[in-house]
Amino acid sequence: MYCSVRDCMVAIDEFASPVEGMRHLGVDAVEIALSDDLDVLAMDSKEALKLASDADARAYRKHLDALGIRPTSFLTACDFSVGDMASNAAWIARSIELADILGMPAVRIDSAMHRERELDFETRVEIFARGLGEALERTKGSKVALGIENHGYQGNNLAFQLNVYKTVGSDRLGSTMDTGNFYWRGYPLSEVYGILRILAPYAKHTHLKNIKYPEDQREIMREGGWKYDEYVAPIAEGDIDHCKVVQILAEAGYQGDICLEDESLGHFAPGEARVKVLEQDIAYIKSAIVAANKIQRK
Repeated sequence: MYCSVRDCMVAIDEFASPVEGMRHLGVDAVEIALSDDLDVLAMDSKEALKLASDADARAYRKHLDALGIRPTSFLTACDFSVGDMASNAAWIARSIELADILGMPAVRIDSAMHRERELDFETRVEIFARGLGEALERTKGSKVALGIENHGYQGNNLAFQLNVYKTVGSDRLGSTMDTGNFYWRGYPLSEVYGILRILAPYAKHTHLKNIKYPEDQREIMREGGWKYDEYVAPIAEGDIDHCKVVQILAEAGYQGDICLEDESLGHFAPGEARVKVLEQDIAYIKSAIVAANKIQRK
């Protein structure tokens, strides 16, 4: 396992450029957002570059290599409950092809759907599985994995995740395991660890975030998203013990990136305070990885 960051964590005003932020934090691996129009961050600036062709993707890979950046994954979003299924599947397939050119092992898939509260469970599973299955079939020669993030109400339903995996039946499909989102969804803290333990064998990629709820709210079922903006916290300060979570991943055989997604930065004053939070986040993640590796070697 190794530490990475989402590009948005370093594309902030505190750093002259995303790559300067990564160098300051001592991280060389990054998840890169891929827009609907196939735009990505240049990384040596906050400008957008378009990956309109294979040649563009090859040039972008050389550009990242020259900067000393290792791209780990694309962050994508595609709502299979709206629009044309063939077009949606083709777009995901194209993101896989571009990821392949860039040497990325995974593509993050958003599980949220606009009609998720309108459609019944079986219909939602069928729609999502069909779209991802078609994308995987279109790219059957690729080794790039798809990681469905447990995101929003639908994605934070373990039964939904597991049923999609089973319906598609591909080793290339699994989870972008967001360590804070089940807690966000309202599950008691101790139950969150149990859910993550079930999901860990399917992990293809990760997002790390944390929440610090009042003590009387930690072990009860809460409304989804309850006061998240108020209680979101830096990785080391929240209720979720990420040393324990990284160990769960290690025990499941996960060897990919542990990707920082700290959504608490807005709680801190612009400038040095935000940089300090990121520094502490990265130091904590790296120490958790070292500790998990030591336990695994015993």
